[in-house]
Amino acid sequence: MDSDKYLEGQSMQRPPLFESDSFIYWKNRFETYVKSKDLDLWHVITNGDFQPIIQNPETKLDEVVPFEKQTDDLKRRLAKNNEAKMVIYNALPRKEYERIFMCNTAKEIWKTLLITHQGNSQVKDNKIDLLVQQYEQFVISEDESIDSAFARFNTIITSLKALDEGYSSKNYVRKFLRALHPKWRAKVTAIEESKDLTSLSLDELIGNLKVHEMIIKKDSGDGSCWKTFKPIPSLITKGKLK
Repeated sequence: MDSDKYLEGQSMQRPPLFESDSFIYWKNRFETYVKSKDLDLWHVITNGDFQPIIQNPETKLDEVVPFEKQTDDLKRRLAKNNEAKMVIYNALPRKEYERIFMCNTAKEIWKTLLITHQGNSQVKDNKIDLLVQQYEQFVISEDESIDSAFARFNTIITSLKALDEGYSSKNYVRKFLRALHPKWRAKVTAIEESKDLTSLSLDELIGNLKVHEMIIKKDSGDGSCWKTFKPIPSLITKGKLK
């Protein structure tokens, strides 16, 4: 397929097209794509190439198997090394390919992309610290919609998870409730009294809050049209409105 005609999201046969300005988003989609196709490929990308090595049954030592003595099964396994490189190549534009073409293995390519666009361990730790700070200071203004607030909140927690796979928090629901403006206090109290917050999912909470938000908007709009209603002068003069 001509790369110029390759439209993102239209083919399950091609990996997600690389996005340097949304690297974490691309990285997670790419990982999911590769794992859905072949777990061996993801193993090669993250752990390194399969090697033409088997254990000698007599000496119990690992030995390199020359090509002419390799079994078909071993050759298929070794072929995963090049397949893993190709799946990354297919996702990259030429500019990125030029950055990694000297890499010999899929693992080297992946590491180069991570360092270039995600940063080394120090940069990564700094990003995590910044996101943790944003999480702790997260607040929702009086006029902000639940959808808008959730979008901001979700960006923070998904970015944290992407940078630190070991990061998790069971306090998302409580944190979001605490971040709400005081005008939501009655609703927050009602949720805390009627729901088990330890088992309440964030999605369920957002759905509950959005329903309440719609009710508030509906109630605040009742009668609004009559407040701005002005009788038509011509009707008044004809005695049809008093």
